[in-house]
Order: sequence, then structure tokens, then C-alpha cells
Amino acid sequence: MSGVSLNQLPFIDLYVRLDQPEQALYRSKERGQTLANKIVPGEYQLAIDRFMSAVRTALPENASDGTIEFEGVRCRLSRQKMADNTIWVCARRINTVIPELEKLGFLPHLHAHMHDLGRRDGLILISGATGHGKTTTAVALLADFLRSYGGTAVTIEDPVEYLLKGRHGDSGHCFQVEVHAEEDWAISLKRSLRWSPRYIYVGEIRTPKAAEQLLRAATTGHLVITTVHAGSPEEALMGIQFLAEQAMGPGVQAMIAQGLTGLIHQTMKETGPFLRYIFTESDSAGDPVRSLIRESKIGMLSTYIDRTAARLGTGQPIPDNVQAWAAAQTAAKVAAAASINTPPPATPAAAAPAAPPRKI
Repeated sequence: MSGVSLNQLPFIDLYVRLDQPEQALYRSKERGQTLANKIVPGEYQLAIDRFMSAVRTALPENASDGTIEFEGVRCRLSRQKMADNTIWVCARRINTVIPELEKLGFLPHLHAHMHDLGRRDGLILISGATGHGKTTTAVALLADFLRSYGGTAVTIEDPVEYLLKGRHGDSGHCFQVEVHAEEDWAISLKRSLRWSPRYIYVGEIRTPKAAEQLLRAATTGHLVITTVHAGSPEEALMGIQFLAEQAMGPGVQAMIAQGLTGLIHQTMKETGPFLRYIFTESDSAGDPVRSLIRESKIGMLSTYIDRTAARLGTGQPIPDNVQAWAAAQTAAKVAAAASINTPPPATPAAAAPAAPPRKI
């Protein structure tokens, strides 16, 4: 192999034309340059040519998505035919090292809360835009749970990104399933329940039937982790609700309220990950977050998170939960009581300031 290796190019996303040679582009993972679209330097051309050939082999004619191992780099592939009939592939670089939860750059108190979720069952939603580290956080959570608490995990992905299969810690084991068709999501989820998994990780919810199976799993003693493309926490919940209602009809809010354990909305900034989050109370049907979901007041959750973030910025105290905040809006007495400085609650709903940056 001559020339430099593709592994030396500091890319997050690599854009390569497949039908004929054209200048390749990339999005850099270097700090302060993650939004910049750059031209791949000429010394990488031989590596790009080899990569094009490998991609053609890795992606069959009828496949638009897949993964590839190439010159020490693991990538998720997405092939697309453009309006001018040119064919391009976007290669998203995947870190082959399984991420550690405590090294993701989250604040210590938040890391502790996330770690403790592994003792519970229900649904953990991790939402955000494309490229903001949702999968990294989800995989770090699952690996942490397996190492710390043991048990069997099943992942359902398209495609498999991080290689989690095998043993984790003294008593944890992970099996990974790769799906290739939309109808396979619900089928694979249903089959996974027969393996008696403690944990289920679903790479993304795409179909109504899959949403139904996910909610059923989350309310029958399993801890389910999934990622959702959404611009806000409330959009994530509404998206799950919309899909599930197509398969189950009205009344899905009650099942979401019952099953929700945690909601984490992640935005990757130049200074590190910025999180907005809600954790429900364990074994509490009267949890105020659950109540707002059942009453179709999801928008109120987002408002609460925003107001809490503002209080963090001004140094004002944080209300204990949504119920405390709502009461504070209508009762001056409760508002005055909430003004007493107290330590962070055991089940917070808040926004975490940006922490030191991490590589993705």
C-alpha cells in the first residue's frame, strides 16, 4: 500500500463520489472545525481510490446503507443518488473503542444519575440531531450497565456500529442483531424478548410496529434504550407517541408515561456535550413528569427544562421537580419555599452545562 492511509485523515464524515472520480470532501473532527466542509488533500487520492473500490464491494446494488472496515477505520455508509444522477456515499467514522460513560465529558452528578438508571427498567430515550453523539451515549450507557450490573443485552441496529457482542465485566453478555428491512425492526424486537434480556438497545425507531413493541418491552420488566432524531425533548416524546398511535390507537400517552425512565437530549457543541434531561421517579405512578405526559402536556416539560437552565445560569435555586415548578407559578407561598437553596434532587429534570470536549 503506497501513500498515506485514510486513517490519518481527521474526518467525521467523508463524502466520496462513486460513479466516477471527483474531488472528495470531509467534515473534520478537529476542535473548532467540526462544522467546516473541507476538500480532501491530494496526498490522500490513492487512499480515496482504494476506498471507492472497497465501498462498491461492501454495498450491494440494492443496498443504500451498510458498514465497512478499511485501513484501520470503521465507517457507517449511506449511499445516495443525487438529482443530477451522480452517486455519492457519506462515510461516518465510528470509533472502534467502546466509549466509557465516565469519559464522555458529562458533569459528575449527571454521570452518577445515568449510571443508576441501570438498576431500573423502563424506557431511556436519547434524542438529538444527526451527528451529535446519540449512539455514543447510548452505547456507553449499555456497556456501563452490563459491566456494573450484569445480565443479557440484545441490540437491534441498522447497521451495527460499535462492536458490543460478547462478554462485559464478570456477568454481562451482549448479542447484536442487524436488520436490513423496515419490517424487520418489530419482528426482531419481538424475538429479542424470548431471550430474556435485561437490556435491549434499539438503534432507532422507524416504524409504528417497532414503536409498539418497544413500549411493550419497556413496560414488562426490561430496560430499553433507544435513539430518536429530534430537535427537542418534547419532539422526541411526540415522535414516539405519533408512531405508536398508528399501531395501537389513542391512549398511548399512558403507556409512555408508565414506561419512561429517562429522556436525554444531546447537542454537541465545540466545548463538549450539552444535555437537557428528565429522569422520572422510580416506582411512582404519581410522578409529576408522568402526570404531564398522561395529560398531553408534553410542552410543559420543555418549558420547565428551559426555566431550570435559566436558573442555573443566574444562580437561583432549582425546584425539586415539575410539580414544584408548576406550583411556584400559581402560589407565591410555594414559590418562596422553593427559593431556599437545596442540593440537587435525586430525580432531577434540568439542563447540564457544557463540559470539557470529547472526541467523537
